[in-house]
Amino acid sequence: MQAPVKTLDNKSAGTVELSDAVFGATVRDDILSRLVHWQLAKRRAGTHKTKGISEIQGTTKKPWKQKGTGRARQGSLRSPQFRGGARIFGPVVRDHGYSLPKQVRKLGLVSALSSKQAEGKLVVLDAAKVEKAKTKDLAARLVKLGLGSALVIDGPEIDRNFALAARNIPGIDVLPQQGANAYDILRHDTLVLTKAAVEHLHARLK
Repeated sequence: MQAPVKTLDNKSAGTVELSDAVFGATVRDDILSRLVHWQLAKRRAGTHKTKGISEIQGTTKKPWKQKGTGRARQGSLRSPQFRGGARIFGPVVRDHGYSLPKQVRKLGLVSALSSKQAEGKLVVLDAAKVEKAKTKDLAARLVKLGLGSALVIDGPEIDRNFALAARNIPGIDVLPQQGANAYDILRHDTLVLTKAAVEHLHARLK
């Protein structure tokens, strides 16, 4: 399929061929759900922690004798039923990440790209480069393009001036093509790809 190419000044710069296998595939909501859940699980810090009975500071003496008091038997004042005691089956420091097949990850990224193309929210730029790292100038150009919430994906190397100018604009994120992922694509309203990004995504996902 053919897609129009624009410049940062919202002028026409020809067209580019988009592969149907990458940008025209069937959108799989179930795969997207699995992929986003996997990404968010990997991002979790996993630093939650409560103390077990072996970590509670206190006496190890038996509170009272086993029999004859009329009360329930007890072995430690550090047990969870006592104030200041341990927590049973509490959270521990761990990694929340899990493995996901490579083909599922690939299919999820293709579905995310295809969903933006199907919704008409895919913009192709000839290049994401600016001469000066001026946030005000870049913000004005993005307004002309009608971009409010957008993810800009460039080739393997991001133009330094463009990245510096874009980092203070709310709703605008910039990634190299190797960082393209379903979660960031879906959480932005518009997906902006450079011609270099299209070329590398074709080679990566075909």
